[in-house]
Amino acid sequence: MANHKSALKRIRANEAKRELNRYQHKSTRTQIRKLRATTDKTEAEQLLKNVEAMLDKLAKKNIIHKNKAANQKSKLNKFVSSLA
Repeated sequence: MANHKSALKRIRANEAKRELNRYQHKSTRTQIRKLRATTDKTEAEQLLKNVEAMLDKLAKKNIIHKNKAANQKSKLNKFVSSLA
């Protein structure tokens, strides 16, 4: 157990940030699944914009690695361009 007031506060802050990071990461994964399930190209292009923004945000905050975000964006772009 922590002995200092600041350490206790840090524990609380870390837990709050962890919850927020998990929520954002899970939301992004859900949107990616939704995009992959889409067959309509115009809807997919709109979703792609949102998903790319979410991935960039996660990478900027170091929730996911920047290369992972780039790889996912690349694969999703390829998927959307392949839609008829």
